[in-house]
Amino acid sequence: MAPDLSTARTRLGELIAAAQRIVPFTGAGISTECGIPDFRSPGGLWTRNAPVYFDEFIASQAARNECWRGRFALDSAFGTARPGRGHHALAALWREGKSPGVITQNIDNLHQASGIDDSCVIELHGNTTYALCLDCDTRFELDWVREQFDASGGEAPACPRCHGFIKSATVSFGQAMPVEAMRRAEQLTLSADLFVAIGSSLVVWPAAGFPLMAQQNGARLVILNRDPTEFDAIADLVIRHDIGDVLAPWVE
Repeated sequence: MAPDLSTARTRLGELIAAAQRIVPFTGAGISTECGIPDFRSPGGLWTRNAPVYFDEFIASQAARNECWRGRFALDSAFGTARPGRGHHALAALWREGKSPGVITQNIDNLHQASGIDDSCVIELHGNTTYALCLDCDTRFELDWVREQFDASGGEAPACPRCHGFIKSATVSFGQAMPVEAMRRAEQLTLSADLFVAIGSSLVVWPAAGFPLMAQQNGARLVILNRDPTEFDAIADLVIRHDIGDVLAPWVE
């Protein structure tokens, strides 16, 4: 049975105090208090804008147009979001030297906005706050893409350098996981003596394998999530309270 809020904070505090290398692993739940809905729940992002699969994006101009239309429809959520208490608590642990970095499934850039250096945020599913050419890897800011999109009557622009397809810098369904990010995430996971999974349903693989990897390597495992996960039985501590409420004591 998951502990009450006060007990959960006390137990988590004891684990944090005893740890030398804390590795947080974050999912959509840490950002919901920032105004960004999760993906799968009723009212989530995918109920309003069905994802465009990567092979469809490559094969069809119409799919590319729809993909960018859906992305711009999310500006009201992503464009105004600011880091929440959970982000700030993890940033405090990072500044104190207790945590070497964060592994995240999120694409919202809020860990960086909370003060964690970009080099210490491992983004398994990319970042939606900018775009990349799939051929030459040139970076494009979203304001530029939006200008081109609107000026052409809703047609996704091509790269002005190489004419490749421009896509938000996220990992779409059917797109290969980023090799370097996965390598760094594994390295960080294996260095942890305390691994804290926060706001993740732990159902999206291969990312969901990192908590298991950490536990099997001898790390203590904490799962902080609203709903049960399939890894609760092997965790040292399971917390099912509001993430911001739980982590508030660690916010500087």
